[in-house]
Amino acid sequence: MHTPIIDRKIRFALVGCGRISKNHFDSIKQLSAQAELVDICDIDPVALKAAAKQTGANPHLNLHAMLATTTADIVILTTPSGLHADQAVICAAAGKHVITEKPMATRWEDGKRMVRACDEAGVRLFVVKQNRRNATLQLLKKALEKQRFGKIYMVNVNVFWTRPQSYYDQGGWRGKWESDGGAFMNQASHYVDLLQWLIGPLESLHAYTATLERKIDAEDTGVLSLKWRSGAMGSMNVTMLTYPKNFEGSITILGEKGTVRVGGVAVNEIQHWEFAEPDPEDAKTHDSNYQTTSVYGLGHPMYYENVVKVMRGEAAPETDGRAGLQSLEVLIATYLSARDGKRVGFPLDY
Repeated sequence: MHTPIIDRKIRFALVGCGRISKNHFDSIKQLSAQAELVDICDIDPVALKAAAKQTGANPHLNLHAMLATTTADIVILTTPSGLHADQAVICAAAGKHVITEKPMATRWEDGKRMVRACDEAGVRLFVVKQNRRNATLQLLKKALEKQRFGKIYMVNVNVFWTRPQSYYDQGGWRGKWESDGGAFMNQASHYVDLLQWLIGPLESLHAYTATLERKIDAEDTGVLSLKWRSGAMGSMNVTMLTYPKNFEGSITILGEKGTVRVGGVAVNEIQHWEFAEPDPEDAKTHDSNYQTTSVYGLGHPMYYENVVKVMRGEAAPETDGRAGLQSLEVLIATYLSARDGKRVGFPLDY
């Protein structure tokens, strides 16, 4: 795929100096012995100037201009979701590896186009799924890999958060179908990722979505009924209308030999952990809980550690473009089901 970079720092450039970019700046700074941010880009001169002051990276108002001069190995896309596909294709054509924030795209065809462009250019496509790195979810993943639950019967995921109207009004792109999507596509997409990463491939889903309160195009609330190929059934409940603040981000798994609930505001607390057979990992459940003031969790630096190791030829990518497509497929199926009022089966198409 590429020649491992072992004799210097991995060089990054970032496009889109908005709300989430700080997590990326901080992550690269934490890995300063192995990584450096060389260029940044934003069409907003005020945001660009502030980011340049914070990071010391070279500022650019235009992606093409940045690509013409940058020495970066990887371009990070933290722009509105609907822009990711075109920007990823442009970066791949310039020979740059790509990291894209979630969701990788707002359309199924766009997601596939990104993977295809990076494949053809011989560059890597990384999709940020930092929640997978949370200590609580790592413990849960290990328990599932060891098949401690036995047969899984039921899975429930809740995302009860709040996003006031002022949040959507911050940018004209928020809550729009083309550029952002709604509560599932944007805020809850990390939880959608858990459905298959933890439990396995889905067989079908049925969705209801609604815009109950916020003045946006896409949904602020919705529910999914889910059936996995394994026979497990479940549901996912999402709203951005919780009073008065973010309340819960949780997953509950009920199996033949185990019951687990990981909750808190952002799957940051193991609230119930009970299995028929003990395991040394059980002792770690208390230590894995962490306090968080942010629903982003603490996973971005660990995500970047994996990216650096991949670029050095020391690891496989945790979440590449194809893994990103798996959760995008569920999101697109959700919107198709809600629009048409019918059950949608998987795969969508191949």
